[in-house]
Amino acid sequence: MLSAGDFRNGLTFDMDGNVFSIVEFQHVKPGKGAAFVRTKLKNVITGAVVEKTFNPTDKFPTAYIERKDMQYLYNDGDIYYLMDKESFEQLPINASDVGDSFKFVKENMDVKVLSYKGKVFGIEPPTFVELEITETEPGLKGDTATNVTKPAKLETGTEIRVPLFINEGDRIRVDTRTGEYMERA
Repeated sequence: MLSAGDFRNGLTFDMDGNVFSIVEFQHVKPGKGAAFVRTKLKNVITGAVVEKTFNPTDKFPTAYIERKDMQYLYNDGDIYYLMDKESFEQLPINASDVGDSFKFVKENMDVKVLSYKGKVFGIEPPTFVELEITETEPGLKGDTATNVTKPAKLETGTEIRVPLFINEGDRIRVDTRTGEYMERA
């Protein structure tokens, strides 16, 4: 059991049948009245973020999120197929269960599959990935002083903003947490 007084960022716990991860927490001791814990929680299944206050003595069961290394093989319509790297078993995952987790993932890339009690709810791609630009306007030579950007489509089909000097066929590094261009690869 986990008490609200022990909350830390990143902890996961079960509350009212839902699994929440602590995004932010703050222990508050007002001049008058009892202390309380103000939190910002993210529902790990739906992705919804809520703000809630707790009494420091409230207790909740700890929820263990399983993270398993797998390799993304291919997709067939709305079903993504991943392979367990130890047993070589294939795991089909419905696109509606993982949202837009695959927007920076290409075939044969290693990812972490997040599940709770056997139900897959998310995919964690590597923090930085190298992808090829498949579609963008022609680049302008020497225009590197300003931070003006233009839209570009990646080989996974996702569109991001890149600097003006990037051309079709260039390989770039993308931060998957923010979806931003980092540098040429």
